[in-house]
Amino acid sequence: MKDETLFYVRPMETSDIEAVRALWMTIKGFGIRTIDDSKEFVERFIKRNPKTSIVASLPDGRIVGSILCGSDGRNACFYHVCVSNDHRRRGIGRAMVRYAMDALKREHINKVTLIAFKGNEVGNLFWNAEGFTERGDINYYEMPLNDENITHFNT
Repeated sequence: MKDETLFYVRPMETSDIEAVRALWMTIKGFGIRTIDDSKEFVERFIKRNPKTSIVASLPDGRIVGSILCGSDGRNACFYHVCVSNDHRRRGIGRAMVRYAMDALKREHINKVTLIAFKGNEVGNLFWNAEGFTERGDINYYEMPLNDENITHFNT
């Protein structure tokens, strides 16, 4: 009998992109941007952040979790943190977060941030349980620089 709780966490490689993007498409409510989340842009992101963007995989190699994590040399940000619906509540998310944070510490990055949509109840519960603090003292602003970079949400 195969142990379904066994998984591995490792840096994401460019050869993982198609499997990671396929995983993203299975996550309900996940926002996918037309340009930023294209294969080409994710590959560029991984090349800029080769040690901090990570995946979780099963012994058969199937990817069941991912975190895009990048840094500006001072602060880091988690993007697209997810675990396959069928593999949640097994410690995969926690292991990926710890792995990514350890990689950031090795690069002397002192803070990591993330955005969780207010309606993402599962995600917000997870981040609170992991010790992340919701900031109430800041406003988050953005200005799209490319009107073609549209976010589509999985249903």
